[in-house]
Amino acid sequence: MAGVFDKTAEQYAQRRPGYPKEWFSMLASLTPEHKVAWDAGSGSGQAAISVAEHYDQVIATDVSATQLKHAAEHPKVRYLHTPISTSEDELVSKLGGDNSIDLIISATAVHWFDLPFFYSVANRVLKKPHGIIAVWTYGIDMQHLKNSSKMLLEAVLPYSDPRTRHLLEGYKKLPFPFESVGYGSEGSPVELSMEIEMTLVEFVKSLKTVSAFVKAEEQGVELFSDEILKEMKKEWGGTTGRRKFSSISYMLVGKPKSDQSLASN
Repeated sequence: MAGVFDKTAEQYAQRRPGYPKEWFSMLASLTPEHKVAWDAGSGSGQAAISVAEHYDQVIATDVSATQLKHAAEHPKVRYLHTPISTSEDELVSKLGGDNSIDLIISATAVHWFDLPFFYSVANRVLKKPHGIIAVWTYGIDMQHLKNSSKMLLEAVLPYSDPRTRHLLEGYKKLPFPFESVGYGSEGSPVELSMEIEMTLVEFVKSLKTVSAFVKAEEQGVELFSDEILKEMKKEWGGTTGRRKFSSISYMLVGKPKSDQSLASN
């Protein structure tokens, strides 16, 4: 995914939504210690800033140095560029070594990862036996944009990266080799809701930070055709009015399996 969001890094930081504070309070309640959290695939740091309210230090990593340059500063958050060339041992060392992390989060990013690599690192750095890992994604309910959303989906599909299938499936088929702690498990993520409010202009700008739109733009293709925008404006009820969206999020939360805990002792 390196470079995918570089060209829209500033817009990404401005347009991507944050996540409910209650989520981070819930995750923090699952770890007995609150010393270090790791935000993997941090992007512009929306989740890192929120989790920092509960942990002494947050290490926020991303393969995109450009995105990290646009991340919001926070005294507890240390942003760390980890290029694809970073080896497993190097990454473990940068994160503080084996058994050093209380909580790992990945917000709408894990579907881009080399999963065997990421999960191997996660199992090494999580504290045993109580370290927690949580990954999630979200989708916007566009029922009130029924026609235009269908038109837009047809336009987007040719430019969609195969890795985003996990996102479209709500992480229901995402490998997640960790022991359940009551908030979803492999094949059965827990569903959470959040509300997003924006104008049509803001909504369009937000969608333009999605990877398929970025890829199409690089090829000189504008996915928001006049026909789609006309229909979307009609269904929205204008361009200036603000609308609330119900967003369904899919989260998987777990801890290292017992054999991993034994292997670390």
